[in-house]
Amino acid sequence: MSSGGVDNNRRRFLTAATVVVGAVGTVITAVPFVASWSPSARAKTAGAPVEANIGKLEPGQQIIVKWRGKPVWVVRRDEKALATLPKVAGELRDVDSDESIQPEYAKNEYRSRKPEFLIIEGICTHLGCSPTYQPEITSDFQGGFFCPCHGSKFDFAGRVYSGVPAPTNLPVPPHYFVSDDVIRIGEDGVA
Repeated sequence: MSSGGVDNNRRRFLTAATVVVGAVGTVITAVPFVASWSPSARAKTAGAPVEANIGKLEPGQQIIVKWRGKPVWVVRRDEKALATLPKVAGELRDVDSDESIQPEYAKNEYRSRKPEFLIIEGICTHLGCSPTYQPEITSDFQGGFFCPCHGSKFDFAGRVYSGVPAPTNLPVPPHYFVSDDVIRIGEDGVA
């Protein structure tokens, strides 16, 4: 103790204790605040990739998978459907998919990794209605998808016809084949 009655050791101890308690209080307050910046489990699930078993999907059939709250169509095209793709090219608004939302690997005539399978979002690009799958080929429609809300038509690759309200092709979500029987929608994965 010094002559002025001040205990410097005690002062240093109290200063250090105050700093430690203040730092602990700051961390305790900051942790929940920083944690609130992370997406919730529900938000993570809504955008998480999904897998679908396509092993029993027969040619000409369609299944619907929900991803990010939207229907994603998985269509196993048969030979007749694939044969219509070059035939309707002159009737399409964006035949080369230059204005479409799709991964680079889907920028081809089939708009898919494998010609046999089409994976597209089932929401019309006009006003968000859900087109219907029409696999039947008739004299006035080569098959594909028809939106009953305003009459937009899409071919078997989800490409929009000219002269209809929909402005662009149906979007192709990121996807890859985990195996011959399973696809993963929501990730590009490996080819």
